[in-house]
Amino acid sequence: MNAVLKVEPKTITEPQVLLQVRNLTKLYGQVTGCLDVSFDMRAGEVLGIVGESGSGKTTLLNCISGKLAPTSGTIAFNARRHGLKDIYALSEPDRRRMQREDWGFVHQNPRDGLRMRVSGGANVAEPLMNLGQRHYGNMRQSTIAWLSRVELDLKRIDDKPRNFSGGMQQRIQIARNLIHNPRLVFMDEPTGGLDVSVQARLLDLLRELVRDLGLAAIIVTHDMAVARLMADRLLVMKGGNVVETGLTDQVLDDPQHPYTQLLVSSVLQI
Repeated sequence: MNAVLKVEPKTITEPQVLLQVRNLTKLYGQVTGCLDVSFDMRAGEVLGIVGESGSGKTTLLNCISGKLAPTSGTIAFNARRHGLKDIYALSEPDRRRMQREDWGFVHQNPRDGLRMRVSGGANVAEPLMNLGQRHYGNMRQSTIAWLSRVELDLKRIDDKPRNFSGGMQQRIQIARNLIHNPRLVFMDEPTGGLDVSVQARLLDLLRELVRDLGLAAIIVTHDMAVARLMADRLLVMKGGNVVETGLTDQVLDDPQHPYTQLLVSSVLQI
């Protein structure tokens, strides 16, 4: 009699919770920056926060990224060193260490994220030095690899950022923020100040890097086309409130809230 081979079902492992935001509120006196925002984010996910100017999306991003202390609520991040803990419950040195080790932040204006008095290569290598690396040859090799990855002319590795165009400065800033292998990258309108043709290529590059590296990212934008290209899931904000959330295609193809419908229709009319 033949033995029956028992095949165990495959176990599907869900990506771990990377970021957990609960009841996050930021008030500026009587003015609401963001109100009672809650969501979870998993490793490898790209979350888009969309809305018009003044909707609260940048306030939310700044609170989550530790730049702005919230009025109430919690922001827990699953750091390599600490596990899932409220970032504002950490000591200031521990929170800064976590930001250096686990996070990146790409500003809309690359000058806000670069040191303009040192070379492009030194800008990219600096996060490695901040993490304790001291071997010049290894750091330069990593820097060259990343400048190549963001399609920068290696002959210009020693040029200062002011000698590059805005698009090239943004590429240097991206390399600077990814060279240390962060777990989460924040992007605040990363192509907002660039010409349309430059925007398109830079967005393609960002999408390739995020997917290839399996990065988690939060991207703030008012541009629905950018949101569709980059994000897996969306939070739509109006007046400091999240009025709609869901998978990107679901939200943009079948918006439920009148404000989301207005945002989507305004894009279609252009």
